[in-house]
Amino acid sequence: MDMNVLGEPVGHNMGIAWNQFIRSGKIAAGIVSPLVAKSWEKCANRNMNPTEGRGQIELGHNELKELLDKNERTIRIANPFMKNLYKTFSNTGFIIVLADIKGYILESFGDKERLKNAQYLNFVLGANWSEASVGTNAIGLALATGKPAQVSGWEHFSQPHHCWTCSAAPIFNRQGEMVAVLDISGPVHEKNSHTLGMVAAASEAISMQLKMQQKQNEMVLVNKHLESIFNAMSDGVILIDKCGIIKDVNTITKQMLNRNNQNMIGCSIDTIFKEISPFTKEMLHHKKSYSGIKLSVPGSNGTNHCLASGEIVADDQGSVSGGVVILRPIQQGKSSANCYSAHNADFTFNDIIGTSSSMREVMGVAVLAAESTSNILLQGESGTGKELFAQAIHNQSARRKGPFIAVNCGAIPRELIGSELFGYEEGAFTGAKRGGRPGKFELAAGGTLFLDEIGDMPLEQQVSLLRVLQEKKINRIGSDKIIATNVRIICATNKNLLKEVRMGSFRQDLYYRLNVISVTIPPLRERGEDIILLLTSFLQNLSKGGNCEFDLEPEVLHCLKKYSWPGNVRELHNVAERIIHLVKGKTVSLVHLPADVYHCCEELTELPTQRSSFKEQRKRENEKTEREEIITLLHECKGNISHIAKRMGVARTTVYRKMQLYAIQY
Repeated sequence: MDMNVLGEPVGHNMGIAWNQFIRSGKIAAGIVSPLVAKSWEKCANRNMNPTEGRGQIELGHNELKELLDKNERTIRIANPFMKNLYKTFSNTGFIIVLADIKGYILESFGDKERLKNAQYLNFVLGANWSEASVGTNAIGLALATGKPAQVSGWEHFSQPHHCWTCSAAPIFNRQGEMVAVLDISGPVHEKNSHTLGMVAAASEAISMQLKMQQKQNEMVLVNKHLESIFNAMSDGVILIDKCGIIKDVNTITKQMLNRNNQNMIGCSIDTIFKEISPFTKEMLHHKKSYSGIKLSVPGSNGTNHCLASGEIVADDQGSVSGGVVILRPIQQGKSSANCYSAHNADFTFNDIIGTSSSMREVMGVAVLAAESTSNILLQGESGTGKELFAQAIHNQSARRKGPFIAVNCGAIPRELIGSELFGYEEGAFTGAKRGGRPGKFELAAGGTLFLDEIGDMPLEQQVSLLRVLQEKKINRIGSDKIIATNVRIICATNKNLLKEVRMGSFRQDLYYRLNVISVTIPPLRERGEDIILLLTSFLQNLSKGGNCEFDLEPEVLHCLKKYSWPGNVRELHNVAERIIHLVKGKTVSLVHLPADVYHCCEELTELPTQRSSFKEQRKRENEKTEREEIITLLHECKGNISHIAKRMGVARTTVYRKMQLYAIQY
């Protein structure tokens, strides 16, 4: 190539330094940069001819096509950025080039005349412009260092390149691997430091776009894999948003419920699974996961019995964005993971609310029990908080750093209790998991095993449990290997175990083995002074932002204290949640209480006219609440009556009728 095509090389001192190196191999210190000097020495060691400088054409037609296909994504992403650079340098004699990691040119843009001139040096598609091929140049240095580089005039090792100035920068993928180099080459007299900045910025933009494309492709692949796993799961899986609206269900859920997507997606999970509604709301509002909730689901082949569990889905800031509800069929015997609440206990004695004398007495016994190593039997009606006490005892004990494994003995099928508690070896029975599985006694090693609903354990398994408690050893089903146990046992029941012993449904020797320390938790009706304290705490926790300023009318206070509370603390919690949703102002009146609660106070409204007035007040309050709900849904669903009907769990005609009744226009 005629050197005058691009003009005479500039830089007199560099010219002297280059000639000196070519003649003697000596580097002119202070004139030649260390990076260029190192490159010159490499070229000399390779015995490269400084008067040559043409790019090497090494690829045949098929090899070039294969190379371009291999780099298709990089070329496609870089193309628009290269075009923009070309517009910037149009009519200046510059050429925009993309090379792969070996120095082969993949794409180029430039004026026709300049591209034609570049052919003299084989600065063309498929030619190799690595340092080893053509000597010191910007593409080669960028490949060698992984950093932007600028080589101008005499800095090039090859004499034919002295009329060029080249600026190049590497392009990286999402894994941080170099995949290409972007280069801008032009007349040496047009050399400008800004050129290097522009090519570096463009290569960074291409890298970012490449990483985003890779991430998007990976996400598509991950989503496909997740969808396959999602639909292949043997448990029912329901995805909900932060409002409890169903966003997706897997195949097994649709089979269990005998429903399709259209009948479920967009509906509130509360309308389909009312039994777990309070647990799901607690999960979404207060990030409290749940598990082991018995659920009966009507399906095409009768009722399906499941154990439901729920976990929140949080965003990067830790805010709840939704949740996952798992329905595990009990009859399949896959209840290992969900028959215990967690490997950690969340509650301590500080979380137990109560100042009544009965609660103070029970708390005192429980604290002393925690400091011992003996077995503990917690007795009390359903909803009194037996597991709360079990967790508090664990966290107060010397085993607090160990696991807390809670097993619901009443939730496990009779034939599976043995394998759940003691584990099994591979091949122990049909359907046994490959490699076997440890039981709860092994999982609870060094910690506490909480056996809830112990009164529901079958007699044949009571014998096995008694033997383990006596010998402190277990054998997995299908194995002769003896495994030593190291657990603290806490049991709970809502039954009268002595009565069960007399009836022959519970072993007397096991009863005395478990009942070393007995803690009887009083029902809520026997601790009336704690009711308002508990209600206030529940309202505080349930209200948004934790600000609770409700005023309870005297009649409400009277009803709450007089009511027998058969559901105990759990029922009171439900009342608190009802108040949160129904009370629009600050005053809580009788109309905001469930019927079971306010019916116990009918002596407060003895006269028929008073009773009628009370019923009318309640009716008006309900109608007002329903009207507000419809108006809210109209805005949320943008007037789509079908969506509103699904959210309310009623027919479309019912929505139209109520809109007419309440004079609602939209």
